[in-house]
Amino acid sequence: MRQYSATVETSNWEVVDASRLQCTLNHPLPGYGDAMFTSVASKRLNMEFELDMHLLPNRFDVAAVYSVPPKWMPGVAPKTIADMTLRTQYNGDLPQDAAWTMLSELEKGFWPTIYYQDWYNEYDKVSVALNASNFSKVYRDFVKCVSNLLPYNFDDIAYTVLSYQKNSTELTKYSQKRLTMIGEYLKEDSDLELVLLDGYTDSYGGRWNNEQLSIRRANEVKSYLTTIGVPDDRIQLTGHGEKRHIANNDTRESRAQNRRVVVRLSKS
Repeated sequence: MRQYSATVETSNWEVVDASRLQCTLNHPLPGYGDAMFTSVASKRLNMEFELDMHLLPNRFDVAAVYSVPPKWMPGVAPKTIADMTLRTQYNGDLPQDAAWTMLSELEKGFWPTIYYQDWYNEYDKVSVALNASNFSKVYRDFVKCVSNLLPYNFDDIAYTVLSYQKNSTELTKYSQKRLTMIGEYLKEDSDLELVLLDGYTDSYGGRWNNEQLSIRRANEVKSYLTTIGVPDDRIQLTGHGEKRHIANNDTRESRAQNRRVVVRLSKS
């Protein structure tokens, strides 16, 4: 069996990509690749394990993942964690439950170890072990990073409708919160490519006045975004006035739906 793992002296754990959008805990595996645990901004707590291999699988297979006790735990039996699907020319990965289990086993001092039949040499089996040495302190930093992730992601804000008070550029309280969410996200994400702002009004008042009001509403959103660092040339706005209603104007509630700025985000 060919065995890959860091020694106790060289076992290194590091938090990389630490932001409010993503946290990754990385563990180099000498001669093999890297083991990575990643959590991203989302409405739900999430975690994924990825085995980043220098030599990718050349066929479909399944690897067994165990929690193996270190040498200083004599007599303790290994525990099964999960089966990992190995797909042709892809890194191995495990979903949330297995990833969290691996982390909790590392925290207790166990070594999560992956076993599989080598796809390049039929006579060899391979074991890849994650060394728990020097793990605990860095893991606490990683957990702190995960707890600070935004509770929403790009898809949650990529299309947002902001609503307004009557004859005003003042947002409703809910829309103020939505705009703040967009601002917090854009402060973290440098991959933003384009922001489209489309302003609308209800049909009360003159047509020209409504068009100007819709432009002012969109401009105030643009000013807010540029203030937090979005480049001016990446924001395009259009004032449609009372055109393109999404509800009739017969009731107060339906008119409120038409007073809006639609924010659409795209990124590379």
